[in-house]
Amino acid sequence: MEPIWAAGLMTGTVLDGNIDVALIKTDGERIEDFGTYRLMPYPPSIRSLLEETLTAARAWNFTGPEPAIFSKAEEALTRAQSAAVKELVEGYGMTMADIGVVGFHGQTVLHRAPQVGRFGQTRQLGDGELMHEILGTKVAYDFRSADMRAGGQGAPLAAAYHTALMRSAGASGEVAVLNLGGVANITWWDGADNVIAFDTGPANAPLNDFIKSKGLGEMDRDGALGRAGKVDEARLAKLLQHPYLTKAYPKSLDRFDFSAAMADGLNAEDGAALLTAFTAAAVGKALDLLPSRPKKLVVSGGGRHNPTMMAMLASRAGVEVVLAESLGWSGDAVEAECFAFLAVRVLRGLPISFPSTTGAPRPMRGGKLAG
Repeated sequence: MEPIWAAGLMTGTVLDGNIDVALIKTDGERIEDFGTYRLMPYPPSIRSLLEETLTAARAWNFTGPEPAIFSKAEEALTRAQSAAVKELVEGYGMTMADIGVVGFHGQTVLHRAPQVGRFGQTRQLGDGELMHEILGTKVAYDFRSADMRAGGQGAPLAAAYHTALMRSAGASGEVAVLNLGGVANITWWDGADNVIAFDTGPANAPLNDFIKSKGLGEMDRDGALGRAGKVDEARLAKLLQHPYLTKAYPKSLDRFDFSAAMADGLNAEDGAALLTAFTAAAVGKALDLLPSRPKKLVVSGGGRHNPTMMAMLASRAGVEVVLAESLGWSGDAVEAECFAFLAVRVLRGLPISFPSTTGAPRPMRGGKLAG
């Protein structure tokens, strides 16, 4: 297949009120052109609606009928994200007719990993058929469900794209890609056929929630609070005994599996320091699980903007850390680009998840296609 232009969308579990939108040109195996990327804010009303929806989702917990707020939030976010795609494409001097497919991840409101004797469940809000009606372009959506119905974790799905990026940069084996979103996930590739990916632990979600609970804004901007605080090493050592951290991969997390409660009773600075240190040390434990420990981590996602988190990754995970930009990638765009890439794979009938990335029984196709 000839490479086509694809748009990708991502809104992370940290609920920062933004839509990530990216354009890439790809055949679903190689990246021909990185195109463009923008961060577009939701209207405040939608952000509030999504926060309410997240609370309702946790109360629902896959039991009984879905909360009524789901359908209201789904329509609102689908319309907002459709508008964001159109704005990005037209701003780049193209029309929707130039776009072969849109990868619409949707908003994860609840994710429950599989356990022995029980399949996992996941819910992403996003109406692919409505987006297709609005944009008139093919839309790939619901990327995770098929994997989970087959017994997989449904996450992380970034491995295929991370591997394509590493291949294009000639990086493998001693290099891994770490994404710091609400949750942190890693991809390791041996340069041949072995790709491993899993969620390492939390990234920004507990830290952001803790800062909000103190009335100090949305995040630890520039890592200032964490840098000023003192890590309670005894408390950290206890937190690091959590069984998830030494559990064999494949494995995945919900945004709330590790919460701001880890820092209960601490002041803002010490709490931020503890939560940041925990994220970094959890990554170190993840590196110990890999077939060979990478010497370098290429970091993408919002967490790389936190210098304290980056410094703690180097010291507490015992690894060299570099920004995605050092390899010519856009660290903020990687996740949205990923779903553009996966959308093309859906279009081509190529697998998007694998036994060593989600625990699926075989390389799995996934996603639904509207239009």
